[in-house]
Amino acid sequence: MTIENIAVGYDGSPDAEIAVRWALGAASESGATVTIVHATGLLEHLHQHFSPDRLPPALLALVDECGFSPSRLRWLVDNGDACSVLLRAASPPINAGMLVVGSRGQGKRVGLLLGSTSLEVVEHATIPVVVVPSSYVEGETR
Repeated sequence: MTIENIAVGYDGSPDAEIAVRWALGAASESGATVTIVHATGLLEHLHQHFSPDRLPPALLALVDECGFSPSRLRWLVDNGDACSVLLRAASPPINAGMLVVGSRGQGKRVGLLLGSTSLEVVEHATIPVVVVPSSYVEGETR
């Protein structure tokens, strides 16, 4: 199975950055395109606000650091809860063949192995899902 597009969730958290790093590495090896997805839910005004028109500076720096070609990168800011927005990425126009999420986001449920969004995506996805652990270090195999 060839995956042409990888969608990765991003909420500005350290775990989301780790997931983006993993997705960029996987896409570099496979030649896939990466769509970084940010959901603007009801509580968006309480957290970071991301423009749909431009990639946040932290992500630009990460893409540059990973040596990933910006021509194979897309940025999607979509309205809805994080799980629904990520699951929609499997359908047109994104047509992701894989979803990537961090193990924890900006939620408040401390002590759980998986955050609520990660768990919900895994439960409902119709395509492969990779949950990147907080402890992931690029180039390290476990």
